[in-house]
Amino acid sequence: MIAKLKGLLDDTGADWAVIDVSGVGYLVHCSTKTLAALGEKGEACTLYTDLQVSENDMRLLGFAEAAERDWFRLLTQVQGVGSKVALAILSALSTAEVQQACASGDAATVARANGVGPKLAGRIVNELKDKAGALPSSGGGAAMAATPAGGASADAVSALENLGFKPAVAARAVAAAQGELGEGASEGDLIRVALKRAAG
Repeated sequence: MIAKLKGLLDDTGADWAVIDVSGVGYLVHCSTKTLAALGEKGEACTLYTDLQVSENDMRLLGFAEAAERDWFRLLTQVQGVGSKVALAILSALSTAEVQQACASGDAATVARANGVGPKLAGRIVNELKDKAGALPSSGGGAAMAATPAGGASADAVSALENLGFKPAVAARAVAAAQGELGEGASEGDLIRVALKRAAG
């Protein structure tokens, strides 16, 4: 199984990237957070991957961090959660926020993701509640509470959505802003930089 890709970013789309590894282009489906972390076309990048095989499809999923891949695998174990829904959740929420939501039974937070209704969100948090502490979040360590940076980024995404930006666009812009400003960035700074990214 393909576990990791290291190459050059060849092209990107709304939910995918092509990674050129020694002349071979791999089409990889990604969350908006991972896409924002990849950088510009032609730059070197590394993706942790998961290969999903069904009767009529083979799909390679890519993640900027191993923690995101681990949560993707955990989410897709829940009945009714396929790769698209899992990526939607990881686009809307950081791994720390998913972890906190599952640990505290906060289905409303999970339901913020596109395509996730209240019933499915409830099933996700119920099934993963006991497993939430076992996986590390992207912040490193198994912190059960969202970090201040995670809260600021979630609030910034929500603010952009309230201004009329689509959730995927808002999440990508905020993720890019956080990458530029660093983990300790305030909500106001994230919104300011993210607005420039989203409008650009």
